[in-house]
Amino acid sequence: MSADLYSPFRANPSAIMQLTRSALIASQLEALYQVGRILAEEGNLTAVLDGVLEAVEKMGGMSKSIITLSDPETGRLLVRAVHDSNEGFAPLGGDDIVYRPGEGVMGSIMQNGNTFICELPANEQRFLHRLGLLDPTLPFIGVPLFLDAKPIGVLAAQPVFGNRAFLREQAHFLEMVANLVSQKVRSNQRYEQLQALLSSQAVGRSTTAMSTAIRIENERSGMQPVLLGKAASMKQVVNMALKAAQFDSTVLVLGESGTGKELVANTVHYNSARASRPFVKVNCASLSDNLLESELFGHEKGAFTGAIATRKGRFEMADGGTLFLDEIGEISPSFQAKLLRVLQEGEFERVGGARTIKVNVRVVAATNRDLSAEVQKGNFRADLFYRLHVLPIEIPALRERMEDLPLLTEALLERISTKQHRPLSITKEALRRLMMYEWAGNVRELENCLERAAVLSDEGHIDASHIIFSSGANREPMPALTNHRIHNASSCALPSSADLSDPTLEERERVMGALEQSGWVQAKAARLLGMTPRQVAYRIKILNIPMRTL
Repeated sequence: MSADLYSPFRANPSAIMQLTRSALIASQLEALYQVGRILAEEGNLTAVLDGVLEAVEKMGGMSKSIITLSDPETGRLLVRAVHDSNEGFAPLGGDDIVYRPGEGVMGSIMQNGNTFICELPANEQRFLHRLGLLDPTLPFIGVPLFLDAKPIGVLAAQPVFGNRAFLREQAHFLEMVANLVSQKVRSNQRYEQLQALLSSQAVGRSTTAMSTAIRIENERSGMQPVLLGKAASMKQVVNMALKAAQFDSTVLVLGESGTGKELVANTVHYNSARASRPFVKVNCASLSDNLLESELFGHEKGAFTGAIATRKGRFEMADGGTLFLDEIGEISPSFQAKLLRVLQEGEFERVGGARTIKVNVRVVAATNRDLSAEVQKGNFRADLFYRLHVLPIEIPALRERMEDLPLLTEALLERISTKQHRPLSITKEALRRLMMYEWAGNVRELENCLERAAVLSDEGHIDASHIIFSSGANREPMPALTNHRIHNASSCALPSSADLSDPTLEERERVMGALEQSGWVQAKAARLLGMTPRQVAYRIKILNIPMRTL
């Protein structure tokens, strides 16, 4: 973890630290980055929350921070983590320190769900001083934690510096941290539910089964990172997949291209009673109607030109097991009627044949289309839609669970490292650039980007200069981080129009931006940066910036 950015002030509490807005934003960005990494880690929830408060204080300019969460049974606020920048982790007072909804400042924040800012706590009579932690001379900020639009706790802290001009900005910073913490709380709850589900006799399978499913899919498709997500939305996907595995109902997997729909289908199959039977896959978008009919139902000898022998279709191959119909939204309306029959009756005839064949197949379908909208347009049969839409599982886009990106990056680099037979590493600056991109291609695009970066790195050490996003993205870099999610993606190299005074730019990014604008002429870049050519040359060397010849 980075050094304490506010240690000079803490060493002399009577001093007034006048922060500029750019310095404040820079420290908050660093704090949010560290908070995101901490929340992505496994571990006891209280220990993770302690780490969050430490990051908030050391890099976010806060002190005397506290996180409380409501007890689901009593509704009272329980203290879950406390930290004091001067003393470290403060001892918790046990169950004696609680706040009822509406009681004191903490209870009021919980009850009304609004952010509370107090410039001088000494003048506020509602403080109860139960922890003995409050400094009455420093400002106080408390923000609610929400889960499904309902307050579930409070995050509170006191800015350590005397300048009160940016209290609203610091309150917004704490609101972003609270949003991330709320996602972790939701994820923790889902994980506990999943563990209970896996251990119950109703499932009839152990966690080994789930590990086996992931391992099998690792070997086959390499889409390991999808089920490794810690975001609450991904925990829900895993939960639904395991529930669906208990029964033979049709499953419809929804999600954008590259999110890992096939891996979810694998998880459903390999955790079901059909795990030892065939798992057959068909991409419906890659075949015409005639070829798709022959592929799924098979054909008799002589049914058409080239049919020199009788051939079983995929439904017969999957008998007793699972058939995965990928891109189901691409099939034509005429073929939809043929597919509907086999889904309803479990029977069909081969192309050119008259004998009815009955099969016992569990169907998992997937699409990146909005099938309900296609039904409204008349492009997809309503009866087929309702036959498929029994157990829908929607996979979130990568941009909607950016807290998973560090974990996904680590897992994918390990896979690429094995493929390239060499160790790979990635810098914090490169990871930050990855998090500033809107992943239209989701996990698949992330994997391609990392593999491209690994190829470009001579020694297997990936930095920001090696991160090149897909061509044609036409997206610009974002100036700041909001709720741990970046809207509008960046490109690998800074555009020539980059604002060199932007406080969110790292020094390496700022130097590279100046070089881009100056045509990679160091003397011109030095004038843009207000430096000497010698200073620019020194930074190019120590920041390991590869020079270009234009």
